[in-house]
Amino acid sequence: MGKDNKKAKPAAAKGKDKEKATPPVKGKEKEKVDLKKQVNAIQVRHILCVKQSRALEALEKLKAGTAFNVVATEYSEDKARNGGSLGWMIRGSMDGVFQDAAFKLPISTCANPLYSDPPVKSKHGYHIIMVEARK
Repeated sequence: MGKDNKKAKPAAAKGKDKEKATPPVKGKEKEKVDLKKQVNAIQVRHILCVKQSRALEALEKLKAGTAFNVVATEYSEDKARNGGSLGWMIRGSMDGVFQDAAFKLPISTCANPLYSDPPVKSKHGYHIIMVEARK
């Protein structure tokens, strides 16, 4: 009987060790995990250029401080020429590479954009992406 109790205790201890082996997610890491689970839609803008050289020119304008919507109107080569706005996009409705990059970006504004650098290459061309809101 005493031996059975000893066997039960190490088994319980092993279970506790497994819990300790996986550290809890804290701080910013937790926010990232929560965002991936909760965010299903983003309000997104982009600058689409067929040629990489043109996308890099647009990127230089952004780095020089020009507002995102102004650069998008001048450089984007698609129907979203209205400041690059694509509106609200839901997860699963975008090209995979574009979607992956867009959902990783933080929220920013046209006046102070945080965008994909380098441009993201998809089957449509080269995208410079920024996210305005999440839900």
